Amino acid sequence: MAARKHGPYYHKQKALGAEFADRIGFDAAVRYTTTEAEHLATREHAGLYDVYNQVMIDIKGRDAAKLLRRTLVNDVARIGDGKVLYSSVCKTDGGMLDDLTCFRRSATHFQLSPTPSRVDRVLAWMNEHARDMDAAVTNLGAGLGYMSLQGPASREIVKKLTDADISAVALPYYTFTHGTVAEVPHTMISRTGYSGELGFELFYPCEYAEHMWDAVFAAGGPLGLKPCGLGALRTVRIEKRYPLYGLDLDETTSPLEADLGWTVQFGERDFIGRDALAHQRNKGVARKLVLIEFPDLATVPAGGDEIRVGNATVGKVTSAESGWHLRRALALGYVGPQNAVEGAKVEVAVKAKGATLAGTIRLHAPYDPERRRARA
Repeated sequence: MAARKHGPYYHKQKALGAEFADRIGFDAAVRYTTTEAEHLATREHAGLYDVYNQVMIDIKGRDAAKLLRRTLVNDVARIGDGKVLYSSVCKTDGGMLDDLTCFRRSATHFQLSPTPSRVDRVLAWMNEHARDMDAAVTNLGAGLGYMSLQGPASREIVKKLTDADISAVALPYYTFTHGTVAEVPHTMISRTGYSGELGFELFYPCEYAEHMWDAVFAAGGPLGLKPCGLGALRTVRIEKRYPLYGLDLDETTSPLEADLGWTVQFGERDFIGRDALAHQRNKGVARKLVLIEFPDLATVPAGGDEIRVGNATVGKVTSAESGWHLRRALALGYVGPQNAVEGAKVEVAVKAKGATLAGTIRLHAPYDPERRRARA
């Protein structure tokens, strides 16, 4: 068995008692204390997440925008410099190769942040479609340090470390800027994240990683900052009804089926997957991703558990977690469009317990559905 790789914060995490698991060949911190405590720290104060293995793909050149207008279902022509776009990369049949964020640095320079397990697939796809274009596609790999600081205290923590204006007016949600953070020059400060809270993602040269870790905790400790593992990242995201690639999304699902139709900008351009997605838009989809809310935390379903209405199986759970802030178990899964109705009652057959669990379909995020906290 191949030895797992270590990120630049590994020895810091190990000293804090982190529990590790394999994530695409890296030892990734799953939790330091409990997932519940780390989830609640993110909701109430601030949590720091190590997302080092979520690398950037750099796209630069005269045809950089042309390439992305061809390969992304959302349209980079909609955003200006310093803006971030959420999108999907689709195949011709509308199946999702990945969902990702796109950062526009200039008219000829963009960066993509794909799902870690999909980096190679997205990189190969972009290179394939850039063959006849003036666009260089580069995997920035391990050269960037990257951490995600999430929670209501995150702005106050970052303000202690930088002179950059990171107010909500100067740096609104889904924008980014550059500045010196903790004396680290050329740090990219992005108002993005996967928690549904006010948050900042920091990107900087990897040689400063240990220093940045120490500086952020020195600034954040008095404000309640806690180190958080991937377990809490999965639970905070499901309270926001955010899908996770590899569980809720894959190459057989389309953005319209996954309730991400708002990211598909048809317009006049010819992007990959357009015809298939236009057909789905016009004729309707055969299934839709919904969230199922349960009355308490007593039982959490598992992926593959059947979703039922009466005696009929209408779908399967794709992912499920404990919603620690809401104090309810939550699950995502695909059902027929006739069953994707707000407030509809369903049952989930929890195979591991031989039990049936009553739940309610929710079409909107049960936590902060209007996204006020992330936009604060």
